[in-house]
Amino acid sequence: MKVTIGKYKKWFGPYQLADKLCFWAKKVPGEDGITDKPEWVYQFGEWLAYGSIEPETQVGEKVSWDRDRHDTVLSKFLTWADSKKKRTVNVQIDSWDTWSMDSTLAYIILPMLKQLKETNHGGPQVDIKDCPDHLKPNKKELANYKKNGEVDDRFFDRWNWVMDEMIFAFDSKVNTDWEDQFETGVSDIQWMKLENGNSEMIHGPNDTKVYDWDGRKVYEERIQNGFRLFGVYYQNLWD
Repeated sequence: MKVTIGKYKKWFGPYQLADKLCFWAKKVPGEDGITDKPEWVYQFGEWLAYGSIEPETQVGEKVSWDRDRHDTVLSKFLTWADSKKKRTVNVQIDSWDTWSMDSTLAYIILPMLKQLKETNHGGPQVDIKDCPDHLKPNKKELANYKKNGEVDDRFFDRWNWVMDEMIFAFDSKVNTDWEDQFETGVSDIQWMKLENGNSEMIHGPNDTKVYDWDGRKVYEERIQNGFRLFGVYYQNLWD
């Protein structure tokens, strides 16, 4: 397998052009405390985009202004030019990549999930049935979210928990030595010859091997649930 995926192409429109043309304009602190180019640079970009600048209004002042402004020829050209930019995506799949496709994909998905969790700036609404009891919202918190989008204190904790469960599942797929924790003791397997000439496998006197099948089942169910959550919230895997 060989995969080459480039960065997303940056939008370059009239405002970005104005910023480039006014490269010499020094940044100044705005009302929100964020340092940026002066307001007239933004207005220049607005003029490049629409051929006019929307007038400033005072509180209570009535101004007749045409909101249905049309893009300038320059703005249309920049939009057309941007539509021609494509993200580099080259994927070469070899035959052995699909011999165990689930394992192959796990090597790619696992580090991506870990990075997403580290850099994520938000999260989706996690269904109540998909999270443990200690993270579930109460009826009032659910009502507030449905009414005005107000999130509760555990909103993002639920998404972090889902991310951790997905990471757990794919990490278990990549690192299969987790199975060893359910084995204790040593094996002493011997073959006993039967009268008919065949042999029968028996446990020797030093065989102390014990396997925790119940514990393994619980572990495997957690892995399977992590894969299920990956499918349920697949379209929320973005930053």
